[in-house]
Amino acid sequence: MGQLQDTVQALLAENKGLLAADESSKSAQKRFDALGIPCTDETRRQYRQMLMTAPGIEEYLSGVIFYDETIRQATDDGTPFPQYLQSKGIVPGIKVDKGLVDLDNFTGETITEGLDGLAERLREYYELGARFAKWRAAFSISDATPTQGSMHANLHTMARYATLCQSAGIVPIVEPEVLYDGPQDLSKAHEATESILKLLVQMLKAYRVDLSGCIVKTSMVLAGKQSGATSSPDEVAEHTLVVLNEAIPATMGGVVFLSGGQTPEQARDNLQAIGSRGKQPWPITFSFSRAVQDPAMKAWAGKSENVANAQKIYFELTKACAEARQGKFKANESGSTDNFVSASQDS
Repeated sequence: MGQLQDTVQALLAENKGLLAADESSKSAQKRFDALGIPCTDETRRQYRQMLMTAPGIEEYLSGVIFYDETIRQATDDGTPFPQYLQSKGIVPGIKVDKGLVDLDNFTGETITEGLDGLAERLREYYELGARFAKWRAAFSISDATPTQGSMHANLHTMARYATLCQSAGIVPIVEPEVLYDGPQDLSKAHEATESILKLLVQMLKAYRVDLSGCIVKTSMVLAGKQSGATSSPDEVAEHTLVVLNEAIPATMGGVVFLSGGQTPEQARDNLQAIGSRGKQPWPITFSFSRAVQDPAMKAWAGKSENVANAQKIYFELTKACAEARQGKFKANESGSTDNFVSASQDS
């Protein structure tokens, strides 16, 4: 195998998942403010250090997606975060897109920026230790959206990003997120997610991306929050796997799920239902953010005396998701975190 395939294999290793710790400073500010935690360079560093240095986390964590600020930070003893992760057998990654802006002529739709200067940034990130990257586009579902124009614009850009990553020796994670907060029913979510993923694959192939050295990060298929419907784990598993098997070639390196607005319990239970359905053409795991972080952040509350307890909660949540990806999670074994889990939301 080549370098890209080696990285993919490490990220999709059995019994492990990825941590999305790539929130911008602006996003971190909102989360810290909500809990009354001062949001400074140092408190953000302390928070990320708390997650990465959780005892034993390398047993269930294969990779961490950093933000530009985070990949340049270090532990208390001065070890750069990427080097610390590498010492634990965890692969460092980096979010390289520069966020969403309104897409001209397409009311209510967005385009992801960040291609300008990306080749140079990727070279620097590689030197800092990053071996995979992430680029996110977001699609809302309504009677009028997503439009073909929006899909083409975003997925063309995403494929171009993927080519630049592979040229730099970095595995691209392509993330076309279907937003969960809309009015779509399960059928509409199924249709939109399948259309987006099929077009994504077409674009990747058109740009000659090596699919075996690429990972798709996708939404699970479930009814939107405004629909008034609740999708059961079995429904989510059935529709999600049908979509993936229709859209994603067997040659793709792997599939990872975002949790996109589900509670930690929802994300875990839906992952469990998917994992219970056995092996698929590609390895599947999770790349969650708040579904494994929020309860730990609440327990930490910015105080050093809370670090050990917060790390234990984060460890248990990550372990539960690692078990769920294989269909092996048992609630009574991780019940100690349920009081934190139920109150949290992921985005």
